[in-house]
Parts: sequence; structure tokens; C-alpha cells
Amino acid sequence: MRLHGDERGTVSEGYNAYGEPFRPPDMILEAYRRDLLSEPPFEIDPKQRGCIVRAIQDAVDWRNWRMFALNIRTNHVHIVVRADDQPGGMMGVLKARCSRALRKGGLIGSRVHVWADGGSKKWLFSRKHVDDACDYVQYRQGPDLPTA
Repeated sequence: MRLHGDERGTVSEGYNAYGEPFRPPDMILEAYRRDLLSEPPFEIDPKQRGCIVRAIQDAVDWRNWRMFALNIRTNHVHIVVRADDQPGGMMGVLKARCSRALRKGGLIGSRVHVWADGGSKKWLFSRKHVDDACDYVQYRQGPDLPTA
């Protein structure tokens, strides 16, 4: 898990642009963010990851969105999508579909809180913005996890 303020640095909406350095470490901010957690962080295992990939693909297909990039990490998801919907609503749909699929598959309990509130919802207005976002999602996240 990496909270804002982590010693490894973090990306923060409005703080840095693509290719710029991470937000610097801030022990006070990290402690504050840790105190906000209502339960231990959820970690996505390979079997859950496969379920999440399928749920996202089903949602994208059902809504006729176009997915450019997807990367499921151990504790969060990155996706680049083109759609005629509002990003906040899209994120809500994807989180709900993934949670429902995980529960239906018996991969999490009925009361497990999987997703953090909010998330990055950047508008991409040019082909370069889309290409940069896809590059970040696909190649700047570190080693990938296997899909079960």
C-alpha cells in the first residue's frame, strides 16, 4: 500500500503532470492518511485480479466504451477509457461491477470494502494525453501481476 506522503513518493491530482517527479515524502501526511483508513488495506491476489479484468471488460463492452489501457495492481486499478459519460459515474460503475463480481465469485466477503473513496478522473483532450496516460498505465507501474 502506498498512501500520499509515502517515502517512495506518490502521484497527486493537481500536483504533478505526466513525466514529472512524484510528490515528495511527507511523514505527517502519510500518518494522517493512515489514520483515515477504516479497515486494513485490501490486496488484490491473482485470482481476484482475473475476476476484476473480466468485470471491467464486461462493463466496457456493455456500455460501448473503448478501453485503451488497463493495469490491475495489488491495491488499485488504472484504466484509460473513452466514453460519453462523466468520469465519476464511470468510476462508480466500474467499482460496483468489480465488487459485485468478486462477491459473486466468492472471492471476498459481503462486508469487505475493496475500493478507496474517490480516485483520479482525468479528462484527456488530445491524442498525446491519451498516449501519455496509456504509457503511464502500461509501462510506469513496475512489474505486472499474473492473471488467474
